[in-house]
Amino acid sequence: MLYLILPVLLFFQISFAEKLYVVERERGSLAVIENEEFKGEIKDLGNLNHSIVKTDGDYSYCIARNGYFSKIDNRTDRVIKKIKPGNSGIGFTFIKDYIAIAHYSPKKVTVLTKDLDVYRVIDTGSRNVGIKPYKNLLTFSLMDKDQIWVLDADRNFERVHTVKNAGKMPFDALISDGRYIVGFFKERGVGILDLNTFRYKKAAFRTEGKEEVVFKIPHFGMWGVANGVAVIPAVGEKKAYVVDINTMEVKKYIPLEGLPVFISVSPDKKIAVVNYSGDRDHLLSVIDLKQMKVVKTFPAGKRVMHMRFSKDGKKLYVSSYFDNTLKIYSTQDWRLQKEITVPTPSGIFIVR
Repeated sequence: MLYLILPVLLFFQISFAEKLYVVERERGSLAVIENEEFKGEIKDLGNLNHSIVKTDGDYSYCIARNGYFSKIDNRTDRVIKKIKPGNSGIGFTFIKDYIAIAHYSPKKVTVLTKDLDVYRVIDTGSRNVGIKPYKNLLTFSLMDKDQIWVLDADRNFERVHTVKNAGKMPFDALISDGRYIVGFFKERGVGILDLNTFRYKKAAFRTEGKEEVVFKIPHFGMWGVANGVAVIPAVGEKKAYVVDINTMEVKKYIPLEGLPVFISVSPDKKIAVVNYSGDRDHLLSVIDLKQMKVVKTFPAGKRVMHMRFSKDGKKLYVSSYFDNTLKIYSTQDWRLQKEITVPTPSGIFIVR
């Protein structure tokens, strides 16, 4: 009976092992990590500074900063198609059966099929940022025109709404409960577009009911969003702000060890981790999201570039750029469980 059980357990472990693609920033490659082992590389993907990998079923898609866009088969870890729809890709998203890419250059948004055939090209005359899906609506901001455009995927990506004079130089956005929240580079506060009604308003961050500029907003991808609040890393300050995402009221701030970069929230929304820049870039801090305070700070490697919780939240994957390693920590006791050699690692993406 034991001989029958062991193969089943082994199959279960292998079948449900987490698989990662880790960006090798200086090599234009993705490291393949499976069952906590280095399995190989996916090479020649372009300039992977600030690259993004997103997964859809058996396939992942990788956008490079110099415009290359690749479709990868997760089962074989091979590139099955690579195109160059632009010269400077900023972000992309899935919507319905399509993929929409926002470009700095050319000043367009490209809609592809999932086989990477061009379906539509929308000329905007602007650098495009903050591209997000909501139901059948594709929303993005025009950095050079101070506008927000909404396209309908069910109507051949026809533009169905425009917000003019949205704010000075929009640069990033997030979707929360059907609201498109956009930040500006040259203006205080945020803009909020209700995608169910198309009502638009601006909101300044408030402290005790008074409008006040308390910090410069970094990219929204650096925010930790959980339980109706955003924990926002302050630019140039050793603190994170806790903001009610509905009212934009600043509830409090959390003192930090250094200048924060990313804040990543655990799957159960109970904790978040923050990494730092400058002379504290070797540290990670753990924030208790109930108490809204730092409960632990520890060294995690030379220049921590990115963090990603495992799907079950029991592990934290950390890329240490100058150590050339992916480190795996237990989130129960924050002990280092394993180190895997990965050249110049940065972004960490779970593909299974």
